[in-house]
Amino acid sequence: MAWPLRPLQQLQQRLGALGFPEPTPTPSSQARCSTALSSQPALEAAVADLAQHLQAGGQRPADLALVFCSTAYATDLQRLLPLLRQAIPSQHWIGCSGGGVVGTAADGQPHELEQQPGISVTLLWLPGAQLQLFQVQGDDLPDLDGPSQAWTDWVGAEAQGAHSMLLFIDPGCPAINDLISGLDYAYPDAAKVGGIAGQHNASHGSLLFDDQVVTGAVGCLISGSWRIDPVVAQGCKPIGPVFEVEQAERNVVQRLSSSEQQGTPVACLQSILEGLNPQERELVRHSLFLGVAKNSFQLHGSGDSDAPAFLVRNLIGVDPRTGSVAVGERLRVGQRVQFQLRDADTSRQEQHELLSQQHRRQPQPLAALLFACLGRGEGLYGQPDGDVQACREHFAAVPVAGAFCNGEIGPVVGVTHLHGYTASWGFLVPQASGMGEEPA
Repeated sequence: MAWPLRPLQQLQQRLGALGFPEPTPTPSSQARCSTALSSQPALEAAVADLAQHLQAGGQRPADLALVFCSTAYATDLQRLLPLLRQAIPSQHWIGCSGGGVVGTAADGQPHELEQQPGISVTLLWLPGAQLQLFQVQGDDLPDLDGPSQAWTDWVGAEAQGAHSMLLFIDPGCPAINDLISGLDYAYPDAAKVGGIAGQHNASHGSLLFDDQVVTGAVGCLISGSWRIDPVVAQGCKPIGPVFEVEQAERNVVQRLSSSEQQGTPVACLQSILEGLNPQERELVRHSLFLGVAKNSFQLHGSGDSDAPAFLVRNLIGVDPRTGSVAVGERLRVGQRVQFQLRDADTSRQEQHELLSQQHRRQPQPLAALLFACLGRGEGLYGQPDGDVQACREHFAAVPVAGAFCNGEIGPVVGVTHLHGYTASWGFLVPQASGMGEEPA
């Protein structure tokens, strides 16, 4: 029995008879993401578990497989990719080990597995995207003062059209900050998201690339129909006024000034303490940071047109004799800084605001990637799955994957930085959908 054509089918048939081609499906309609998470302690059992849940049999190979595994598998790490590649078809493989993993279970719920075995695999079918995978060693970097072409030749991936980059770096890689700066120099239009892999005691590296375990850095450069929207949640709130650096030497701040006060950093902080409540004073003892202004442009969601975008940095030392402080960032005279506090409530609120903004920009990502600091998770929130549940509040069904890192990679005001205590998100979205700009 022949079923009658639906009205849309009738219209397409008539248009075809008149010489009009049928509409081509959009990249987003053909794209797919399949995820799996296993906490089986034995490697072979974990791989079998992942393969069963991914149900990849009979499908064309995925364009990209992302693999994140906990350092609990460090001694077996060199066997992981050959086993996965035998069971699961994908053209490209990339990933890293981590102090914990993030993944989406068979019931569709994302989880953060900390201090326990865990392997997360995400398969991506990305029609219209061009993927360039690369692996480099961190020594013998090209000159940052030389031509950018030297960097692209060294990486072996073309910069033209590249708008996104996944980047994973081995913890033993030298000159990590110079490497990140060089990749920004070579690929200025590519938003970079990733992290520093987890440390372990095995003799091999921590990075996964094709069927090998490698050192240095690995990455995936993305161009074409898909991009990664970065969201960097630093999880801090400012205290006291915005200061200007009056005197500094390299990363040591010696004097600060504002319209309200001036003096050594320690003296300025003591003045700020007088206006804090008891809870905030307690946070100063173990959760005090310094925000370093990167520019004076308005932050998303800020009502203050003069509010600078701050890069949060560790305070790594205090000289009680001079009142100076050492910061995990080089400072220059005239730069603006502000003391910052980090706690669970502040982290929740900031992440809620940032994810809400991302939802307004692109409400239906194909996947979400999370690279979180080892200092977050249950240690920060007092309960498991704190960051992924925040994502679920805004993106009800998006698959989530990633790792707990020794440092998180993400942009602040268009420049890529290495962060700490941060959640660096990457949302995989169609490139044609508004270029990631917020709606007016």
